[in-house]
Formats: sequence, C-alpha cells, structure tokens
Amino acid sequence: MVELVVPPADAELAADRLWAAGARAVEEIADRAGHVRLRTALASTDALSAQRIGALPPTWRLGHVDVDDEPATTWREFANPVRVAADLVISPAWKLGRHDTGTTEVAVEPAGSFGLGDHPTTKLAATAAWRLVAAHDQVLDVGCGSGVLAIVAAKAGARRVVAVDVADAAIEATIDNARRNDVHIVEASTTPIGEVVGDYDVVLANILAPAIVAMSADLRRVTARGGVLVISGILATDHQHVLDALVPMEPVRTEILDGWAAVELRHRR
Repeated sequence: MVELVVPPADAELAADRLWAAGARAVEEIADRAGHVRLRTALASTDALSAQRIGALPPTWRLGHVDVDDEPATTWREFANPVRVAADLVISPAWKLGRHDTGTTEVAVEPAGSFGLGDHPTTKLAATAAWRLVAAHDQVLDVGCGSGVLAIVAAKAGARRVVAVDVADAAIEATIDNARRNDVHIVEASTTPIGEVVGDYDVVLANILAPAIVAMSADLRRVTARGGVLVISGILATDHQHVLDALVPMEPVRTEILDGWAAVELRHRR
C-alpha cells in the first residue's frame, strides 16, 4: 500500500494527488508526530506509484506500508454510475443500470489499473471527448488507465483509437474493458509517447501536470494541425506552467470541476 506523509495543511492537496493517480479509496490517519498519513492502493511497484503521483514538495514523504485491511478492498461497494453528459454514463461493470433511451453506458472494471470514471479529471476529459470526437477521427489516449477515455472516444464515433500507458496492468484493463463494451478499434500498448507515430485529430492526456510538461513536445507533435489536445489532471488554480510548456499551442476552452481543470488546445493558425 502507498503511504504519503504530509503536513496537516497539505492533506487535501495530497489526497487529490492520490485520487488523480488512480486511488479508489484513501485512508487518512493523524500520527503523534503531527503529520497526516494518507494510505491507498495504487501500483504494484514503487517506481510506478511515484511516477503516477508526480514530483513531491520537500515536506512530503512517499513510502509503502504493509497492512492487513486495505481500504481498497471495500471501495467497490460504494462505487456508483457517473453521468458525464446528458446522454453518457460511466458505470462500474458490476453496477450497470437502466437509463433513458439514447443514453450510452460505458462499463468499467478497473481491475489492477487506475480509473473508474468518477474522479473530476476523468469526468472533464470524458465530457470533452464525447463532445469533440467525430466520425472517422483518429484519437490518442495518453495514460489510458482503465481505458475509459479510449472507449468513450470509440463510442463517440472514432475510426481508430490508440491508447498508451506505462503500466502493463493499464493495458490489460483497457483491452478487457474495450471487449466488455463491444469496442474493437482500440489499440492499447506500453509504447512510449516518444515512439508514437501519426497525426491525431483528438489527443487526450488525463495525466498529472509534471508528466504533461515532460511530454509537451510529443503531445504537440502527435496532435494534427487541425486537431485538438485535451489536457486534464491539472489544478484549476495552478496550471499556467503547463500551458507555457505547450506553446505555441493555444488554449481555446477551459472547464473546471471541483478544483480541477481540463483545457483544450489547438495549434496556432
């Protein structure tokens, strides 16, 4: 289990980092030393967990602990469908429901990966994908997690969807969820974005700010001249440095939800 030790004043921000990194439940413990210990189940390796969480302030400490009763064992009971658009619902695979005629339901089983569709960053990115993807578009999902955005793009009419992630578990979950939703055009792999070839009409990057900055040159490169890049996983009040890294692409739309932002960018004409 991942444990993030932070000062009490940083507990909320640290919890948001863990949610964005794919936490399905976060346990908060105040210790005798005056720190807050945030525990959750994330990746199976220290390196992957650290990459998902991103760079830490000097007063934060990341580690791993062994516990008998992980909070991740009970999160499934409380997971519920999420409506991300008037005609789009993302549901846990074990809680599919009846919806209005014309509503598309995406069933998700995270398994050992990240993302059920209920975090604000995923909602924002899924809403953007549902609105932006058109018939015959080529779509790239960077940091695909459980494949939610890739599947939404396919359901929206994309001709081809390429999904990449650093985690093998994410690729397995994406492939399984695509099959679960009767989607057959998603190509999922651990190909590094630096090796991704092609011009994509819509590029979706629901990843943390440090990763977006590190990938900025490649994100610009793979976005077609008339295409759009959607970045999420960034704080609503602290993302100008991310936009600066993506220049000369220009932001054309920003949506905010619960302190998080999704920004759509296009190449300058």
